[in-house]
Amino acid sequence: MVVYEEIGSTLDAAHALAADGAPAGTLILADAQTAGRGRSGRAWTSEKGAGIWLTLIERPGDSDALDVLSLRVGLAIAPSLDPYCDEHVFVKWPNDLYLGKRKLGGILVEARWRDGAPEWVAIGVGINVRAPQTEQQATGVRSGARRHDILAAVVPAIRRAAQRTGRLDEMEVAAFAARDLALGQKCREPADGVVRGIDSRGSLLVDIGSTTLAVRTGSLVLTEEQ
Repeated sequence: MVVYEEIGSTLDAAHALAADGAPAGTLILADAQTAGRGRSGRAWTSEKGAGIWLTLIERPGDSDALDVLSLRVGLAIAPSLDPYCDEHVFVKWPNDLYLGKRKLGGILVEARWRDGAPEWVAIGVGINVRAPQTEQQATGVRSGARRHDILAAVVPAIRRAAQRTGRLDEMEVAAFAARDLALGQKCREPADGVVRGIDSRGSLLVDIGSTTLAVRTGSLVLTEEQ
């Protein structure tokens, strides 16, 4: 485990360590990030002492599993956070954790490849322990929950998710449906329609009336979020 009081991004540190041969299971933690990031280059608020900002290095051998890894990690983390929240934690395709209608955390998976195979993957996870002051649509866990306890619950869950192979099985798809924040709701991105869940490839299913689209990339924006 490598711990920083402050760093630009734990993801960047993980890639540097992995390139130098850091083994699978190497954990990088920071008390604060000055350049935390989410999907599509978006900034992630990482205030000092306000959350868990981590990246875990894994060295997977199954490239198919990478397509669904962020979903698997979310599915693994959500129940591990339930004991520290006043309600069940929900997942939102493709990589967010929610309490009610407010964002609790996010997942960002970045792989590096060599000769057509993944050499390592950096699994970045940010979890708000307390709601960031600059984000009105974000929330944190129950008051009094300790970061150490949450970390002890979350890291093994991430590792279990990373060690699974292949596409999502029926039980995983069903587990996602049980925690799916968007299931049955109208959306305007990635298409105008109604969210019908996900498939085994991790695609978002959107009913647009005449057909159901299976969307592999992009962001999910619900109509009520306009």
